[in-house]
Amino acid sequence: MAYEVLARKWRPQQFTDVVGQGHVTKTLTNAIETDRVAHAYMFVGSRGTGKTTSARILAKALNCEKGPTPNPCDECSSCKEVMAGNSLDVIEIDGASNNGVDQVRDLRDNARYSPARGPYKIYIIDEVHMLSTQAFNALLKTLEEPPDHVKFIFATTDVHKVLPTILSRCQRFDLRRISVQDIVDRLRKGCEEEGIAITEDALLAIARGAEGGLRDAESALDQIISFRGKDIGEDDVLAVFGLISRHVLENLVLAILKSDVPTIIQIISEMDQAGKDLQRVIMELMESFRNLLVVIYAQSGASALELPEAQLE
Repeated sequence: MAYEVLARKWRPQQFTDVVGQGHVTKTLTNAIETDRVAHAYMFVGSRGTGKTTSARILAKALNCEKGPTPNPCDECSSCKEVMAGNSLDVIEIDGASNNGVDQVRDLRDNARYSPARGPYKIYIIDEVHMLSTQAFNALLKTLEEPPDHVKFIFATTDVHKVLPTILSRCQRFDLRRISVQDIVDRLRKGCEEEGIAITEDALLAIARGAEGGLRDAESALDQIISFRGKDIGEDDVLAVFGLISRHVLENLVLAILKSDVPTIIQIISEMDQAGKDLQRVIMELMESFRNLLVVIYAQSGASALELPEAQLE
């Protein structure tokens, strides 16, 4: 059997499995339970936050043979086809390569026909902001008054490029960047299932480098496993991705606070010789000082930093 990367292997299959987007999954669950599912949704967010995953789970929930249900069975033929990406009723379209008016006209014409198996014909258009203005305009009428059996789900990283006339016809969900703690928790759980021994500092380093994208973190972990095997420490992560360790960063912060110029120069010189990205070091320094200020002046509000407990201490 062909190897399956972790980002695909660990892709959530239920709303309850989606990490860090409770405000989205709760609303969609309630909409299904109360039969208030809209005809068009717009999922907005940065890469790796769960836009396409949420769209597929919603499609599966609507067309499940036991549904519509907020808890699709994952066992019926409809669920399996959606999971495999070969469902006749769930059509995934890449907005970048299908951005012309002709493709949208074909979509509009095909939308009139009844679904092959399930109750709904669902169109998932990824990176919808890549559609041309003419394509958007060709979609307007169908999007406003689609046939009863048609649902549209759009995903985009650049919502400002989507026409306001399109946005006004959709229910919009803004997916948040996933917190460091949530990424660490998900990676830890996955590593336990896979029998991978990994330190907390290594998990934290991966989560820091992912910048809020869970898929980025899972892809990074995949790469490190290929490099190091199933016994991973912080040094392995730092070596592969050119990050600096939390301890080195804390020593640099301390040296700056003490105005210890020789130590500052020494630490910077060592990082430079090790090939670290000094621009990234600056960004991490700024974040560390901001976190310090929040902890000093906000006290109880420091929990909003969403840092692991050890680092918060």
